[in-house]
Amino acid sequence: MLKNVFLIAVGGALGSVLRYLTSVLVQKYYASVFPLATLLTNVVGCLLIGLLIGWLDKNQLANSGLKWFLITGFCGGYTTFSTFGYENISLLQSQQNGLAFLYIGASIFLGLLAVWLGLTLVK
Repeated sequence: MLKNVFLIAVGGALGSVLRYLTSVLVQKYYASVFPLATLLTNVVGCLLIGLLIGWLDKNQLANSGLKWFLITGFCGGYTTFSTFGYENISLLQSQQNGLAFLYIGASIFLGLLAVWLGLTLVK
């Protein structure tokens, strides 16, 4: 267990640094109020988690330390939106359409509500 925690921590640190560098790079070449860096990070994170999970499954490494390092650590540090995307695709692939759309709607609505509530409570 301690080994997995270490792998997650190292992967998460690398993912977080890459997220920061993505923001710096985008802001250097794109000045706007539209959060392009976040959108780009989320889309790239979703692509990465799909590629990595597919590669881990294909090579029978889904239960290895690589999963903790790459998926939970790196992708989790880069963006949790990638996990959200993967979980919804999994629900849709298992014919749990209603549950997937409930999860999508609840995540968006409750997430925005929680941000608003947090901002309101601090004022």
